[in-house]
Amino acid sequence: MEKQIYKEVGVLEGYIHKVNYYETDKMGITHHSNYIRWMEEARVDFLEKIGWGFDYLEEQGIMSPVIGIDCEYKSNTKFTDEVLIKVNIREFNGVKLVIEYEMINTKTNKTALVGTSKHCFINEKGMPIRLKNELPEFDKKLRELAIEEK
Repeated sequence: MEKQIYKEVGVLEGYIHKVNYYETDKMGITHHSNYIRWMEEARVDFLEKIGWGFDYLEEQGIMSPVIGIDCEYKSNTKFTDEVLIKVNIREFNGVKLVIEYEMINTKTNKTALVGTSKHCFINEKGMPIRLKNELPEFDKKLRELAIEEK
């Protein structure tokens, strides 16, 4: 598989999640469903770090539902492992946002998961919006961070 290329974003060194006991299954490894939750944790952290937290966006009447998830499991994690989650904006076209994730077990330095989440932006009535019209500063920030702008 190709090596993931991440755009340097200064202070955005990633998000660390420590695997909890309740996140493991009978085999002692992290249940696969938890990685999707960790994607959300890392995404929320990422948006806060770039100055556009979910709480602020929702105060502005803007929501960003998940419209797709894709992930590939590479290696497992276990209770007490720390997982470094790297987050990048893969693609942004003003309406659709694609965020990519790489989860690395810090004990083994092995990639545990690579994946993406796809999002759109809607107003409080559930209607799709263009960020350039509603929050031009946020639109500009996402375009600056995007690996691919379409």
